[in-house]
Amino acid sequence: MKEPSYHPRHRRPTTPPTMKALYFRDTGSLANLLVENLEVPRIDAHGGEALVRVRAAAINPSDPKSVLGKISETKPPRVPGRDFAGIVVEGPATWKGKEVFGTGGNLGFGRNGSHAEFVSVPVEALVDKPKQLTFEQAAALGLGYLTAWSAIVTAGRVSPNDIVLVLGATGAVGSAAVKIAKHIGAKRVVGVLRNEAARTRTAGIPSDNWLVLEKKPLPQGLFEVTQGKGADLVLDMVGGSSFESVNQCLAHRGRHVVIASIEPRVSFSLVDFYHREARLIGVDTLKLSFSESAEVLREIFPLVNAGVLTPPELDSITIDQAPRAYQAVLDGTARRKQVIRF
Repeated sequence: MKEPSYHPRHRRPTTPPTMKALYFRDTGSLANLLVENLEVPRIDAHGGEALVRVRAAAINPSDPKSVLGKISETKPPRVPGRDFAGIVVEGPATWKGKEVFGTGGNLGFGRNGSHAEFVSVPVEALVDKPKQLTFEQAAALGLGYLTAWSAIVTAGRVSPNDIVLVLGATGAVGSAAVKIAKHIGAKRVVGVLRNEAARTRTAGIPSDNWLVLEKKPLPQGLFEVTQGKGADLVLDMVGGSSFESVNQCLAHRGRHVVIASIEPRVSFSLVDFYHREARLIGVDTLKLSFSESAEVLREIFPLVNAGVLTPPELDSITIDQAPRAYQAVLDGTARRKQVIRF
């Protein structure tokens, strides 16, 4: 079925075409997030933009944080949403009609995002959707793999000789990081679980070892499974009060990559840190441009096609169910990736 055209030169409606979208006019509360009818974005087909009919859009933890005003880049009023998968309905002829997916840039923060029936993005944000994936699966891939790749490959420079420690290894980013590290050939990948009950979420995640914090704290548990060596690379998405114990897991000249922190300030022994000649590296995917984000997605494309990297488990929801899903993502009760289908 041919997708309709929405450029004003093709239609002369008495009123502009509208779309259903999530929208917030002010930050501070998730109650500000509403389902509304907004005007479909208008683009200049010759101005480097593309209009995508969104078929699926994932909800990420940064989305509810944006509504709450916890992300400085957010400029309301705004349609949130970073990840999308859909069909190009307007734009350059080389892209029109193609199934695409994407993420990154200031989508959902400085410009209207993907939690709507249509989204306008720069052409450089477009990446061909892997044919074997549904739109929901493609949308669920974006930010998780973008963050994991940026953290452990681009910043952490994971190598086949590395022992890799991944906190939050059952989440979207953590599980992606485990899969990427294993594919690259890391010597050992160790995942961290808060408690024994979390083992139910480890299926399909190829970690060599699982450390259960309620049984044995870090770094003790890690030193036992690595014969005292520690980790060459740590992916930390917890920070806060656990930062020092995680940092102590580093082997000599180890790299500690941080992508999030529960609390803004941490403390640790700087003397111990420099004696180990350790490295502390921060990664913020909000700083990646559309083209940089698309480049990472193209890097993982062959691995997705080969079945090496797979989408996370997901719940497909309607846009009317999305505000409730935002709350579940924020408070951690959403055990699977929440993906809005259109």
